[in-house]
Amino acid sequence: MEKNAKIYVAGHRGMVGSAIYRKLQKEGYTNLLTKTSSELDLRNQQAVTDLFAVEKPDYVFLAAAKVGGIVANNTYRADFLYENLAIQNNVIHNAYLTGVKKLMFLGSSCIYPKLAAQPLKEDYLLTGKLEETNEPYAIAKIAGIKMCDAYRDQYGCNFISVMPTNLYGYNDNYHPQNSHVLPALIRKVHEAKVKGEKQVVVWGSGSPMREFLFADDLADACYFLMENYNEPNLINIGVGHDLTIKDLALMIKEVLNYDGELIFDASKPDGTPRKLMDVTKLHNLGWKHKVELPEGIALAYEDFMSRY
Repeated sequence: MEKNAKIYVAGHRGMVGSAIYRKLQKEGYTNLLTKTSSELDLRNQQAVTDLFAVEKPDYVFLAAAKVGGIVANNTYRADFLYENLAIQNNVIHNAYLTGVKKLMFLGSSCIYPKLAAQPLKEDYLLTGKLEETNEPYAIAKIAGIKMCDAYRDQYGCNFISVMPTNLYGYNDNYHPQNSHVLPALIRKVHEAKVKGEKQVVVWGSGSPMREFLFADDLADACYFLMENYNEPNLINIGVGHDLTIKDLALMIKEVLNYDGELIFDASKPDGTPRKLMDVTKLHNLGWKHKVELPEGIALAYEDFMSRY
């Protein structure tokens, strides 16, 4: 990407989009286009069409999405399907109409079949049933991948799709009901520590395995791939190893210096048993993560404390 190119970061206020924005600034890009959701509703076809017609960005990072944890995904099923389809349809189609040089679509590891073999290779997509609790979100993201490939096939567009593993970091969402597991645990453990409570209840059995990538590492990978990757299909972004939710909770407890007890409520849903990404493709291109989990949790906790 040329240093003077106009780069549109859709979703620049979210955890992923803000990390990409910081990375671009660090790399010396100054012609960055951003719009808050109050300035531009990406679900509104005409509004998105008008933006692209006027601004004509050279490159697009599509990091805008309606996201949430297990409860949000399962509760707002129609919203997650409709809003994500609308956002990506509008942005991808208008990127084609206005001749965007390259677009990156960001998906999620939850697109893979619930019981797919581990680790998850890129070609496991659409080989089995999805996890029921987040099926609408996953279907929207799968449609986005296929849309990028279809525009590549039919129109020759250089649209690429990346699938990050579970993310955490600066600007994360710590909502009590709608957050993902790592930020939810940071908040729970912190509040128990502040209130002097002797126990923290963790949802589920603690046995599911999860992989976690620091969002600034993801941004680094996205920049690397925007510069070096021009293929159809998708590419996984992750660290290549995972741990149980129980071990994650114990690690957060240690980093936050909480001396109470963790209680696992097995009556609550566990979600997918395991979601480890196969990152062979990414490693073979020459990229690896830098931030390990204990360090990343400490950085995320600092950010949590500064914002809450």
